[in-house]
Amino acid sequence: MMRSWLVNTLVLVLLAVVSVLVYVRVAPDPVALVHVVPPAGAGPGRPVEMAGGYLAVERFDLPPPELARRLGAVIGAEARTRLLAGSLEAGLATYVTRSRVFAFPDYTTVRIEPDGAGSRVTLFGRLRYGRSDFGVNRARIRGWLVQLGAGAGSG
Repeated sequence: MMRSWLVNTLVLVLLAVVSVLVYVRVAPDPVALVHVVPPAGAGPGRPVEMAGGYLAVERFDLPPPELARRLGAVIGAEARTRLLAGSLEAGLATYVTRSRVFAFPDYTTVRIEPDGAGSRVTLFGRLRYGRSDFGVNRARIRGWLVQLGAGAGSG
C-alpha cells in the first residue's frame, strides 16, 4: 500500500515537472509586455543590476545606422537568439534568447538613439520565469558591448 502511494506520487510529480517544461517551451511570447522602451536609471558606464535583469547604456562614436548594423551582426551570432519584435534600424528591437537545456526565455530590448555625432544604445535584458537569472542577462549584454567596443570606438 505504501509502495503504490510512493510510486503514484513520484509519477504525479514527474508529470507536473514535464508539464511545466513543455509549457515553458511552447508558451507564446508576450510581445505587448516585453517590446517596450527600456526603463531609465542607467547611464554610460553605470549599469543597473536587478533581480532577474540587467540594464546598460553606452555611447558609441558611430551614427545610428552603422551601430545598428554592427549590433545586428553581434546579436545575430548569439546562439538560440531570434528577433521577437521591432528592428534595430527603426531604433527599438526585442530579442528572445532561450537557455540551452530547458529553453527558458530571456528578453533583451535594444534601443538605439542619436547622441550628438554618435549613438546611444540601451540594452535591457530580463527573464520571464523565476526570480534569478544567475547573471545570464548581465553576461550576455556585457559580451555584446565588448564585441561592439572592439571595433566601434565606444565612448
